[in-house]
Amino acid sequence: MRPDWFQPLALAAASAATGYIAWSGHVLTLPAAILFPALWSIARSRRTASVVSVAYFLAASRGLPQGVAAFYRADIWPGLILWLVASSGFVFVHVVLWSCQPGLRKALCYLIAMILMAVPPFGIVGWAHPITAAGVLFPGWGWAGLAAMAAGLAIMTTRYRPAAVMSLVGFWLWSAAFWTAPDIGRGWQGVDLQLGNSLGRDNSLARHSDLVATLRLQRRPDTAHMLLPESALGFWTPSVERLWRQQLTGTDVNVIAGAAVVGPEGYDNVLARVSATEGEILYRERMPVPGSMWQPWLPLVGRSGGARADFFANPITSVGGQRLAPLICYEQLIIWPILQSMLHDPDLIIAIGNGWWTKGTSIIAIERASTQAWARLFGKPFVMSFNT
Repeated sequence: MRPDWFQPLALAAASAATGYIAWSGHVLTLPAAILFPALWSIARSRRTASVVSVAYFLAASRGLPQGVAAFYRADIWPGLILWLVASSGFVFVHVVLWSCQPGLRKALCYLIAMILMAVPPFGIVGWAHPITAAGVLFPGWGWAGLAAMAAGLAIMTTRYRPAAVMSLVGFWLWSAAFWTAPDIGRGWQGVDLQLGNSLGRDNSLARHSDLVATLRLQRRPDTAHMLLPESALGFWTPSVERLWRQQLTGTDVNVIAGAAVVGPEGYDNVLARVSATEGEILYRERMPVPGSMWQPWLPLVGRSGGARADFFANPITSVGGQRLAPLICYEQLIIWPILQSMLHDPDLIIAIGNGWWTKGTSIIAIERASTQAWARLFGKPFVMSFNT
């Protein structure tokens, strides 16, 4: 007879491998996450289910400790603590909803867990959601593909999981054999930068002039809209807007870039548009990074600051007659912002980030893979821009 610890250890190892492979930053490996609900459902106790959930989430989010240490210029311990704290929501949901009763009840419990991890409050840390793989398995299916993926994941928790595995793996192999990346938005051009942590902090005239020069140099003849990373414009003020309008004189290009708008109670992480003739705020980030940006506890201790979050505001914006689904950095890792935007049937997905602090991790690659998967699911062109 096998020792009592063998099954929990084996499931934990398999769950960690699943999280590691699925969230390696390659879009075609995302479907490996379909194994998680099966491993979760096989657990014989709530304690084992918690071990399986912890192993999957920690392996999937393994870049967080190193990224946090780089962001705060600290040792690894704050990152490790945040890593464990961030996993608590995922683990709590899956432990509470685990059921020893097989069949429909367990499938229903997993469906509820999927929904809870997709929307606030638990969805705020809903990284590594297996349903993200829908875009790889069912490209172009849209909402029907999302429903098919949800049904397949739920069936993975029942005795019919062998049939579900064969079906989903079949779709995976077919998609991998004929995979094509989503189209780049026509007339759009994303510009990646390698300016490290100086982007958004160096607000000198020389920096703004250099950025404009970079755009002029890299612009293709058919480009009407150029996308720059998060924080590229620094603080958005009337002076910055005027400077960019002057620098763009004689061009017909629209520049869409990340910036920050500071107010009495904090700041908004935004997308701004500027051309030779005008400038405006297009979008205010719905979900800034919890902890480092969004700090909802500050008012409770009588302090102000931090980025504001408005979970369900401005799901789309418009530029040049096109309806855009904007995603800023962290929003590419979670579920509800993109699904909320897709409810409005946008013409294009635009995604930006400032990932200098993720060097040595797969975080940016995961953001790119997630955005590609959602673009393929809904058949939308997309354009991206990152700073490293």
